[in-house]
Amino acid sequence: MTDKIEIRVMIVDDHDMVRRGLASYLKVNPDLKLVGEAADGQQALQLVGELNPDVILMDLVMPRMGGIDATRQIHTRFPGIQIIALTSFQEKEMVQEVLRSGAISYLLKNVSGEDLVSAIHSAHAGRSTLAPEVTQEFILRSHENQPGDDLTRREREVLALMVEGLSNPEIAARLIISRSTARAHVSNVLAKLGVSKRAEAITLALRNKLVR
Repeated sequence: MTDKIEIRVMIVDDHDMVRRGLASYLKVNPDLKLVGEAADGQQALQLVGELNPDVILMDLVMPRMGGIDATRQIHTRFPGIQIIALTSFQEKEMVQEVLRSGAISYLLKNVSGEDLVSAIHSAHAGRSTLAPEVTQEFILRSHENQPGDDLTRREREVLALMVEGLSNPEIAARLIISRSTARAHVSNVLAKLGVSKRAEAITLALRNKLVR
């Protein structure tokens, strides 16, 4: 019997009460370990290498250095760390910018403790989570032409599995293909949809009904 994986989590937020509230969510889950906190993006950059978190909960609007810049720099230096944007703002432009900067998920601070914990587990497994309000914002405000017309049948299958929340290894297992082939299909899907992140591809797929 294998030991349960412990996910190391770091909180970055300039409000002490918010950090305390998030920490309380983590403490009641034995498989989540709070390894440290930072009050702004600059402090997060100073601590991340020492704390070595698996997942970072990142506020976006903070003094000295905001979460988008911090996300971009952390993702560049430590690409293995998954970053969840956790903020009170749901503007489309802000969502897109932080996802392009390297965040895997985008949640609002009204998220329930249960959903937050679920999103942390998903991020650790390489799966994206978008707040329902954010997804609705994309649907209501986007007026782009429908992408995805040039997706192959296999790429549409891969996209459907991405929407289900499957990681690359899980897609490979489901389609009985190698992991490298699955990774290549995912890269092709992102390129053809004109996005850089899985969360953006999922949003486009749902909004434009690219998959059933």
